[in-house]
Amino acid sequence: MQIHYSKIQVHDKQLYIQHIEQSSGKDKPTIVFLHEGLGCIDLWKGFPQKVLEATGHNGIVFDRQGYGKSDPLSETRPMDYLQQEALHWLPTTLDALGIKNPIIIGHSDGGTIGLVYASHYPTHLLITEAAHIYVEEVTLEGIEAVKGIFDARNMAKRLEKYHGDKTLTIFGAWADTWLHPDFKDWNVSQYMKDITCPTLVIQGKQDEYATDAHAETIVELISSDTKEVLLVEDCKHSPHLEAKDVVLDAMVGFIKANITNE
Repeated sequence: MQIHYSKIQVHDKQLYIQHIEQSSGKDKPTIVFLHEGLGCIDLWKGFPQKVLEATGHNGIVFDRQGYGKSDPLSETRPMDYLQQEALHWLPTTLDALGIKNPIIIGHSDGGTIGLVYASHYPTHLLITEAAHIYVEEVTLEGIEAVKGIFDARNMAKRLEKYHGDKTLTIFGAWADTWLHPDFKDWNVSQYMKDITCPTLVIQGKQDEYATDAHAETIVELISSDTKEVLLVEDCKHSPHLEAKDVVLDAMVGFIKANITNE
């Protein structure tokens, strides 16, 4: 397995890309990992490499605009930022990388982006963790709680390790957008019917930002003939870190069962 990094131009911004390659991945769909609302390449903590090693695929992990080593946000985040990421930024990023018909694994915001993308573009297979398609009260309560302890818990200093001087901007963009009164009506449920690829929806049963019903609703609305939900016991918002072995086994098994010649 070889890992190297690059920066590519997407629209008018430079995005930082991690390329993970192995000889067995040449003729297989590329797996694209989409990070959470405060995440980046490094905050996956090496989990993508484990998935790729177990499946033999090549993979791409990247920092979206505003995160990690990519260019900072240049304007106030719009209320439809997740749709813009899915339908404007992600397709252009994949085109620049020469990736068509990917496998997508997305966490939280990345899971939502993956769902909306897969409803519009050819996608071999989709796996989401802790994705949202509408706003629940528990989501707002969870974000309010994090915002309330942000300074007291020294979260800014810990996040600066990953986002540098973009930390306060990206935290505000995440928390203030979700807590904005106009965001309460945000909903992408209408796109789910257009998802036809095999889809695995994963969520921790103790997720502090969503109810079990949220994951079950996503699966119910998706049109794919192959769709599953996995509610992980004793797990909160980051299943791939909190229940690594369970989630790794589930993802690898789902990929191998649904990709030709696996």
